[in-house]
Amino acid sequence: MARYSSRHGHLARRLFQLYAGLALYGASSALLVRSGLGLEPWNVLHQGLSERTGLSMGVVLTILGAAVLLLWIPLRQRPGLGTVSNVLVIGAAMDATLTVVPDAHGLAVRVPLLAAGIVLNGAATGLYIAARFGAGPRDGLMTGLHQRTGVSIRVVRTAIEITVVVTGFVLGGTVGVGTLLYAVAIGPLAQLFLRAFAVPSASDGSTVVATGRPRRAILRP
Repeated sequence: MARYSSRHGHLARRLFQLYAGLALYGASSALLVRSGLGLEPWNVLHQGLSERTGLSMGVVLTILGAAVLLLWIPLRQRPGLGTVSNVLVIGAAMDATLTVVPDAHGLAVRVPLLAAGIVLNGAATGLYIAARFGAGPRDGLMTGLHQRTGVSIRVVRTAIEITVVVTGFVLGGTVGVGTLLYAVAIGPLAQLFLRAFAVPSASDGSTVVATGRPRRAILRP
């Protein structure tokens, strides 16, 4: 009975981390939007598509996430609970936050919003990755292309992010100092929070901690 209770509590913690992390990711991304100082690469594309289609960023994020997930089929990637939840939760959390947080005016407000968005995004990344329920759709695209082509993760990731940033910028997405700061800070922040939120193993109480720079740290929302 004690063993069952321990495993039940372990699963409950992992589920809490998964959904708290995904919700926080969407909320933190909304703060970056409101700062107006630059977005993370994929959200540059989401914002650009939102400007062109009239759909909210959250809806665009969800639709594009589902479309990317379809690309997993030829790449032979297997989605997990975290993958599907990623598609459904982040966009909704982003739109909900955008409805209550107004546009910022003046650097005295915009800079703190940017800083809070980046730090909270790192915390969100640590939460959901440490829960170990599967990669996000865009992470799976990256690893799938790596496995199918033999090209390194670094090259595949760089190529994808350059493509989405350039495309998003052309469509009207915001690229700025925040985009650069995010790229520099998110790896160390995600690694820090991965250690902080590492979930002990259900069997022996040991803690799984990521080492090195996390390859999937930049959330592919």
